[in-house]
Amino acid sequence: MKGKTLLEIRADGVAIISINNPPLNLLSADVMLSLKENSEHALLRDDVKAIVITGSNGKFSGGFDVTAFGTKGKLGKLGFWSIEFITDILEAARKPLVAAIDGLALGGGLEIALACHARISTSSAQLGLPELRYGIIPGFGGTQRVPRLVGLHKALEMILMSKLVNGDNAHCLGLVDALSLSGELINTACYWAQDILEHRRPWAVSLHRTDQLEPLAEARMILKHARINAKKQAPNLKHPLVCIDVIEEGLLHGPRAALWKESEALLELRQSDTCRSLVYFFFAQHRTSKVPGITDIGLVPRKVNTVAVVGGGLMGSSIVTALLLSDYAVILKEVNEKALLAGTERVKENLQDHVKRGKLAEAKIDRILSLFKGVLHYESFREVDMAIEAVSENTYIKQRVFAELEGCCPPHCILACSSSLVNLNLVGERTKSKNRIVGTHFFSQAHLMPLLEIVQTEKTSPQVIVDLLAIGKMMRKTPVVVRNYTGFAINWMFFPYSQAALMLVEHGVDLYQIDQAVTAFGMTMGPFRMIDFVGFEVVTEMNVQFSKNFGERCCKSKLISVMQEDDRAGKTTRKGFYMYDSESQFTPNPDIRKFVNKARSISGVSVHYELMKLSDEEIVEMILFPVVNEACCLVQDRIVVKASDVDVASVMGMGFPEYRGGIIFWADTLGSKYICSKLEKWSKTYGAFFNPCAYLAEKASKSTSLVSYSLNL
Repeated sequence: MKGKTLLEIRADGVAIISINNPPLNLLSADVMLSLKENSEHALLRDDVKAIVITGSNGKFSGGFDVTAFGTKGKLGKLGFWSIEFITDILEAARKPLVAAIDGLALGGGLEIALACHARISTSSAQLGLPELRYGIIPGFGGTQRVPRLVGLHKALEMILMSKLVNGDNAHCLGLVDALSLSGELINTACYWAQDILEHRRPWAVSLHRTDQLEPLAEARMILKHARINAKKQAPNLKHPLVCIDVIEEGLLHGPRAALWKESEALLELRQSDTCRSLVYFFFAQHRTSKVPGITDIGLVPRKVNTVAVVGGGLMGSSIVTALLLSDYAVILKEVNEKALLAGTERVKENLQDHVKRGKLAEAKIDRILSLFKGVLHYESFREVDMAIEAVSENTYIKQRVFAELEGCCPPHCILACSSSLVNLNLVGERTKSKNRIVGTHFFSQAHLMPLLEIVQTEKTSPQVIVDLLAIGKMMRKTPVVVRNYTGFAINWMFFPYSQAALMLVEHGVDLYQIDQAVTAFGMTMGPFRMIDFVGFEVVTEMNVQFSKNFGERCCKSKLISVMQEDDRAGKTTRKGFYMYDSESQFTPNPDIRKFVNKARSISGVSVHYELMKLSDEEIVEMILFPVVNEACCLVQDRIVVKASDVDVASVMGMGFPEYRGGIIFWADTLGSKYICSKLEKWSKTYGAFFNPCAYLAEKASKSTSLVSYSLNL
C-alpha cells in the first residue's frame, strides 16, 4: 500500500494533516506529494484557519525510506521539496502551522516539523537527524533550521553524531516549544495554532531566527574545531565535511543560499559509494536475525529471567555486566572466595566505566547490582533459564563444567559456551542434552562490543537459536548465527589478518608501515596492535588450532615466539610490538628490528626487496585479500546463513570500516576477478597461503557478485 497523508477539518477550523505510512510513517515520493496536495488544499480553504501536522498511530515520521538513498536519479527537481514546498509553501504559509510530535520524528520528518511555526511534543518522543549514518546530509533544511533553534554547538552534535534527543531534552534545547501528554497532544497543538493566529503566541519562522546563533567569529571557531574532529575521527569520509560547509554557507551567505547548496550536496552524496555502502550495511545488519528454517517456522522466544555465568574472569565478568545492563538477574559462580571477590569487583568496575562514559547514571548502579548474586556452588542454578560457561579455553575443563551444568540446571535451561575457539561438539561430549548446547561468542569487552556470534551445532534445537536471538536483542547486540567449526566465523575469517602481516614483516616490510596503511584504510586496529591487544598467548593458541585444521592455508612465523622468549606478551605486560605506558598510550618497540632479524634467521626467510617497495594500497591488498578469501570459504562451506552476515561480522566484530560495507561488499567493489588474479599471482611466489578458494575462483571466472548468497538451513 502506498503511503499518503490524511486530511481532517475540525469544527474549530483547524485542519489536521496526518502522515500515514505504517508502521513508521516513512516519507516517500507518494507521501510527500500527498502532504503537498493536502497542505495546499487546506491553505486555500476559507474554513481552515490553522493547520496541525502530525503522524498516524502515535508516530510522527521515521524520516525518508532508506531505500531511496544510494541510488541514482533525483527526488524531483533540485530544490523542489526543500525550497519550493517546505520553505516557500509550508514555512511561508499565511496560516499558522504547528507540528504535533509523538514517537519518532527523524530525518525528513523532523525537518518538516522544523518548518512549522511551532512544535509540540510528548516527553517520550525521539527527535533527530540520522542522515550522516547513511553517507548523506539532512536535505530538507535541517542544516539551517537546527542551528537557528538550538545554537551551532548543539546542532553540530545532533547532526554530525546523528544524536537523538527525547522530547524533554528537545524542549530544554528549544527544538520544540512545549510538551504535552500523548492523549492531549492534538488538542494542545490546535490550541497553540489558534493562539498564534490570534497573536497570543509568536509566529516563529525558524529559517530566519538568529537569536540562538553564536557571533560569527565564535561560530567560525566552532566550525574549525568541528572540521578538525571530523577529519581525525573519519579521515576517509567526505560527507561530514560537506555538512559543515553547508552549515557555514548559511552563516556567511544566508539560509536560502545554503538551502540550494544543501540540495546540491544531497544529490551528489546520495549517489556516492559511501552512501551505497552504508545503506547496504544498514539492511544487512537488520537481516542477521532472519534465519531460514529457524525464524520462519512459528517458534516464539521463551521467557528468560535468570542467567548464570560460570567463571568471573575478564570475559565472564564482562558478560555478567552486559546481562545486568539488560535487566537480567545474574548469578556468577566461581571456584573460591578470592576468585568470586575478584569477579565481583570487575563487574563493579565495568559498571563504573559505563558511568564514566556517560552511558549509565550513577544512581542506577545499586538497582542493577541488586540483580546480581555471587555463589560458590550450583544450588542456585535450579531456577536459571540459561547458563553461560566462561572458563578458560581448555576442552577438559569445559567438558566437566557442562556435565555439572546438565545435572544442576532445569531441563529447559539453555547451556551456552562462550568459547571463541573450542569445538562445541567436544564441549558437550559428556552430556545427554546436546540439543540445548549453543555457542555464545561475545567479543571483548562483552558489555561494550555490539556483536554476538550464535554458534549452532548439528544438534542445537531451533528453539534455542530463537531464544538466543531474542536475548541478543534484549542485550542490544547484533546477532549473527553461524555453524560450529574452528574459529566459527569471525576468528576463522580474520586469522590471515595477522598471519599475512607477520609474513610480510619477515620478508622485509616495515611493521609499523603495515599498521599505518591498514588503519589509514579504515580498520580500527592494525594487525600488530590487534595482536598486542588480544595477547601473544591467545594468538599463538589460535594459530595452532588453525594450522591443525587449515594446513597449508596458514602462514607460519617465528616472530611471536621469539618475542615471547624475551618476556614480551602484548598489551597486558606493556611490552609487545608496541610499548605501553600506564595510560595505555603506545609507541613503537625500539627492539623490534632485533626480533625480526632473529625470527627471519630461524625461519630461513630472505628479504624480498620487491615487497619492501610496496605502496600502502598494495600492503592493504596483501593483508586483506586473504581475509576476503577466507570470508568466501565461510560461504563456500556453509558456515554462515548469508554472505551479508559475513559483512556485518567483519564490521562489528573486527573493526572493518562500516562505510566500506563489509569485507565481501568491499571486495565486490573491486571485483572478484581482480582479487582472484592477485591471489593467484602471490601464491606462485609466496605459497599456498594465497591460494584462492573454489567459491572465489568460480565467481571470478563468471565475473559475478560475491554478496548474492544465502543458505537455507
